[in-house]
Amino acid sequence: MRTSSLLLIGSALALTINAGAAMADTSAGEAVFKKCRVCHSNVEGKKKVGPSLYGVVGRTPGTVPGYKYSEAMKAFGAGGAVWDAKTLDTYLIQPRALVAKTKMIFPGLKNEADRKAVIEYLDSLDD
Repeated sequence: MRTSSLLLIGSALALTINAGAAMADTSAGEAVFKKCRVCHSNVEGKKKVGPSLYGVVGRTPGTVPGYKYSEAMKAFGAGGAVWDAKTLDTYLIQPRALVAKTKMIFPGLKNEADRKAVIEYLDSLDD
């Protein structure tokens, strides 16, 4: 077999393995999301007690149309915050430590792997 053929096969195998790992991560995140599902939907535009988390990654906090956010959350977003992986990770450890007067009463996700998985799941929702 030629070297270029081996490189192509190796590249295809690496892509397949990476895709499988990503699916495993989003599956783990979907399982963790069950804790969030009590108050949040993963469906675009569907509000519950909290706003829909569809498309949350990359969104400015406090900006889902039609949802009544706390003044603290609106100020957090107006101050330049964005729900990226780092900000979500910090928030999900203990929400009120980042946004003191948020309406969200969830105590947080202490397990780093759970936070990472649920963030990857949320990031996959609007792809």
